Amino acid sequence: MSTARRTDRRSPAQRGADGHDLIRVHGARVNNLKDLSVEIPKRRLTVFTGVSGSGKSSLVFGTIAAESQRLINETYSAFVQGFMPTPARPEVDVLEGLTTAIIVDQQRLGADPRSTVGTATDANAMLRILFSRLGQPQIGPPGAFAFNVPSVRASGAITVERGAKKAVKATFHRTGGMCPRCEGRGAVSDIDLTQLFDDSKSLAEGAITVPGYTTDAHWTTRIFTESGFLDPEKPIRRYTEKELHDFLYREPVKVKINGINLTYEGLVPKIQKSFLAKDREALQPHIRAFVDRAVAFATCPECDGTRLAEAARSSRIGGVNIADVCAMQISDLAGWIRGVREPSVAPLLAALGQTLDSFVEIGLGYLSLDRPSGTLSGGEAQRVKMIRHLGSSLTDVTYVFDEPTTGLHPHDIQRMNGLLLQLRDKGNTVLVVEHKPEVIAIADHVVDLGPGAGSAGGSVCFEGTVEGLRAGDTVTGRHLDDRAAVKESVRKPTGVLAVRGATANNLRDVDVDIPLGVLTVVTGVAGSGKSSLVHGSIGPGAGVVSVDQGAIRGSRRSNPATYSGLLDPVRKAFAKANGVKPALFSANSEGACPGCNGAGVVYTDLAMMAGVASTCEECEGKRFEASVLDHHLGGRDISEVLAMSVAEAEEFFGSGEARTPAAHAVLGRLADVGLGYLSLGQPLTTLSGGERQRLKLATHMAEKGGVYVLDEPTAGLHLADVEQLLGLLDRLVDSGKSVIVIEHHQAVMAHADWIIDLGPGAGHDGGLVVFEGTPADLVAARSTLTGEHLAAYVGA
Repeated sequence: MSTARRTDRRSPAQRGADGHDLIRVHGARVNNLKDLSVEIPKRRLTVFTGVSGSGKSSLVFGTIAAESQRLINETYSAFVQGFMPTPARPEVDVLEGLTTAIIVDQQRLGADPRSTVGTATDANAMLRILFSRLGQPQIGPPGAFAFNVPSVRASGAITVERGAKKAVKATFHRTGGMCPRCEGRGAVSDIDLTQLFDDSKSLAEGAITVPGYTTDAHWTTRIFTESGFLDPEKPIRRYTEKELHDFLYREPVKVKINGINLTYEGLVPKIQKSFLAKDREALQPHIRAFVDRAVAFATCPECDGTRLAEAARSSRIGGVNIADVCAMQISDLAGWIRGVREPSVAPLLAALGQTLDSFVEIGLGYLSLDRPSGTLSGGEAQRVKMIRHLGSSLTDVTYVFDEPTTGLHPHDIQRMNGLLLQLRDKGNTVLVVEHKPEVIAIADHVVDLGPGAGSAGGSVCFEGTVEGLRAGDTVTGRHLDDRAAVKESVRKPTGVLAVRGATANNLRDVDVDIPLGVLTVVTGVAGSGKSSLVHGSIGPGAGVVSVDQGAIRGSRRSNPATYSGLLDPVRKAFAKANGVKPALFSANSEGACPGCNGAGVVYTDLAMMAGVASTCEECEGKRFEASVLDHHLGGRDISEVLAMSVAEAEEFFGSGEARTPAAHAVLGRLADVGLGYLSLGQPLTTLSGGERQRLKLATHMAEKGGVYVLDEPTAGLHLADVEQLLGLLDRLVDSGKSVIVIEHHQAVMAHADWIIDLGPGAGHDGGLVVFEGTPADLVAARSTLTGEHLAAYVGA
């Protein structure tokens, strides 16, 4: 019997194929990257570190992931590409060895009122199919259980143009699951009419008190005063019943004013369409304040908040309807699905069970499918996006994560590390932008960017192993083993904020006294009830400044100067110094360059090809009309001021001819949160997550209040920046403020004067206060998960 001998000789083709084990980036210049070159090993876990704003996201997301997605889009036909976004090729000389990139970022899931955890994943779609097959009584197809699908009935004649035209009588009926009263939102809004108008005044005297409806707002009020339906000189309290109905509720009708055709509509439907149909968080602050004041949201009395029509609620499986199932905690729902035994839908039950088990595996078993997606934190949203990739059979894919441990308790970080390693061990390339030492520790390869932030960053400071990083002399290497010590002496509270019988979400009748005048940290595992306790009990009202995790909204025309309110005093200072209007110094108003409309670049749309953005030839990218740049303040024109860093501008507006106290105060707050390097005119779209978080914090610091509530202010912050944040929190407390921080970072816990720990678990296993006291007492007791991790952190 002869045995064939195997040789290890490979053909030249094989040797060539095996050589593609690196992603090569040469000459990257996206945002602040300085002709950067790096080689990243494939099928390994690579962590990108560096201070916030050093260029991590520009390299990983703006260069590698963006080019991978662009190249995949180019494989589709020109027709299909016409319907897809067309990103431009990143500014980079060479990109080799790319594989398909799957991006799992921290962008919030859509905050549409009808979007829930179930609709954002495949879970709701599968449940609807399950109930349409097994529910008793049977009411229709899956759409009959969808709260986004209204029931429709129609009848009439239709003409079919085929051969001889023939009119056919037809009826159409579709059963949807949407509750007709609340239209699938689960809540109804009642408008307080007293907040819309002052009934002692007439329209001509400015009776309407809605933002944007003042007497000088021209068309918005003229359409009421000149429509012919109302007497503009009569006080509203003297209106007849018909006049009041026409003023508030009249259906849309065409009217002619000054020869122009316009649509007249009652004030209430106008407000519902312009303000209430939009996401509350997307509204401007003054309009959001009006909506909060004028509109009361209550649970829909018809569907009891389930969003579903009566028919959808009547169909049950084993005595349970789809609304009950969606309200279950996902870990309980997974158990219920396993109890449904029906061979005809076995593949569906298996797929649904796998999806729900993935929720539990990733640490989100405490959520329910009916949880509105807009209420998820950045970390929760990112983990929800991970669900679909956990059971994937794809290999040799590049997974790109943006700080996957955001919002995670140290206890949960170990589980996330396991998931990242699991993806790598299936043969995938895993790229992670991260600051947490626990994640950096499991990396096969580390790329450290810096040395500073903004224009001082954009270079590779270190490439290699974690041990090499620790031994190296980079900012990250020096701070990797930083451990904050527990405070020896803590401040004494000046009073308490008593919370009694808190039951929001999973809280179980919690009574707790939150001390005032000190730094209080509320902690606990993800889903234990921290945000429910703090935001549910200390609403943003008089004297409370709340800085949540909501994303900063802004287009490429927005920048730190516009977002922080700095540009208003700067424009006024320029106008006063030159005797002209402030509007001239806005690139979004009268001072805009006519060639590019104040954008600084001219965009050319090339249909399915990537659009081209070229610097405007008229203003050379300065965004302003040439005549505007002839006006100076302190020897600088407005474009030169916007090109300054925060630190330069703080000095410029602090003294001399350009001294502007209002601008200097805003710049001081930006410098306080560590954004001194940021350029005033840098588009918001190019800021990193940590920079946006701190910009938001600086803006809220301007608000007058005695109590500051901060939700995970360390999100996106480098180890070196956390120290600066602690200094800022200390300054706030020392100035007489009370600071309440929801946080998982052990350095912040160790620095607290008082800790409130919730738990012991997540969801219905949480919702209790498991510890109240000083950090030293928590470490000494080690009675909770937080206590154990904090003790290990401080080396006790």
